[in-house]
Amino acid sequence: MIQKKDILELKKRLKKEGCTFTRMCGCYVNAKREKVVNIGETFLNLDDEEFYKYLEIAKKALSGNIGNNMLQLYFPKEEEELGGKQQFLMGLRESRLKNDALLDHLYDMIIEHYDYVGNYLILIFHDAYDVITKTNDDLKIDESEEVYEYLLCAICPVCLSKPGLGYREEENRIGVRIQDWVVGTPDVGFLFPSFEERSSDIHSLTYYVKDASDSHAEFIENALGCSAKRTATEEKQTFHSMVKAAIAPIIEESDKVMIEIQENLNTIIETKEEFACVEPEEIILTPEIVEEILTQSEIPDATVANIKERFTEEFQDAPPAAINVIDEKALEKSAKEKRQLELVQKVETLEKALNSGSDVVLRVAPEKAEEITSQYIDGKKCIIIPVTDDEQITINGIDTEF
Repeated sequence: MIQKKDILELKKRLKKEGCTFTRMCGCYVNAKREKVVNIGETFLNLDDEEFYKYLEIAKKALSGNIGNNMLQLYFPKEEEELGGKQQFLMGLRESRLKNDALLDHLYDMIIEHYDYVGNYLILIFHDAYDVITKTNDDLKIDESEEVYEYLLCAICPVCLSKPGLGYREEENRIGVRIQDWVVGTPDVGFLFPSFEERSSDIHSLTYYVKDASDSHAEFIENALGCSAKRTATEEKQTFHSMVKAAIAPIIEESDKVMIEIQENLNTIIETKEEFACVEPEEIILTPEIVEEILTQSEIPDATVANIKERFTEEFQDAPPAAINVIDEKALEKSAKEKRQLELVQKVETLEKALNSGSDVVLRVAPEKAEEITSQYIDGKKCIIIPVTDDEQITINGIDTEF
């Protein structure tokens, strides 16, 4: 499985002094799915201004969270045979982007299966990275383990710049600004082969998607030939929709119950993390855990069984990590609301005590209350509260020392 450090190692090289891209090619496609212009450049010969702009696009295609914006996708066996898409990408890599027929075939595959309304630019970079050996303590040794030769592709929307007023120098006046077609950041992209544990994995590619709520599953399968895989965001959306659709007709406050279900799941994750010493990402959401967290929220048995069955069918091939289906922002908001409610209740309790007519009102920690006793001293009944030197005493809102 690819790790963040693998991606960072590649990204760190994408700067003027470290970049070794040999060639960059591309195709500008209009809204009618027509090829407008093809480009082919020796990358290191580009003017600095263009060099840095293209480099930023390449970096964006290697950004985001692994498992959400970046997915490692594997080729089915048939795609690794003659005529398969993995074999095609191997040939394209070996050509070092100097075979126009192979490039046109790539563009045609993307144009046919990339579902986008509007103009876009297909860019593809070729690089050969001489991977330097590292020792166990991460020290570099000046010798090569292998040459990692790869392709990096980015598909970028091209949109008109916003209309507005500007200075028209040739007319020496303020007028309507001329709108240009501007290349945006990548919508999708891929790295082939994957860079895993500082080495090539020709059986997979690393796929990038800007909007993690839509991984473009049809594009993955039809254009790239890989088995589709949900992003973490899609897993969360699917799970929440499934549960809410089942409980909404029978439970009035379904949103509140959804929060409770996630709190139950979060407790399970924290418990396994503490006592089983596993990372949250390693805890898989199984049908049995789903049944457990739903039952804890007192959802009827028949509904629990229905949700469990649907979950099994939906995620049978690739169950999600439990952490992926938790809406952290919703949990944080709920926890904040609970703290605020608890504070309001404490204030109300204190106000009631102050308005009760009592001459003496004490407010102490629960464990301190158990230590309080009474005793007659000089004929007067006194309240005895043991205190230590490091305990803070406040009387009528004023810090006091004895």
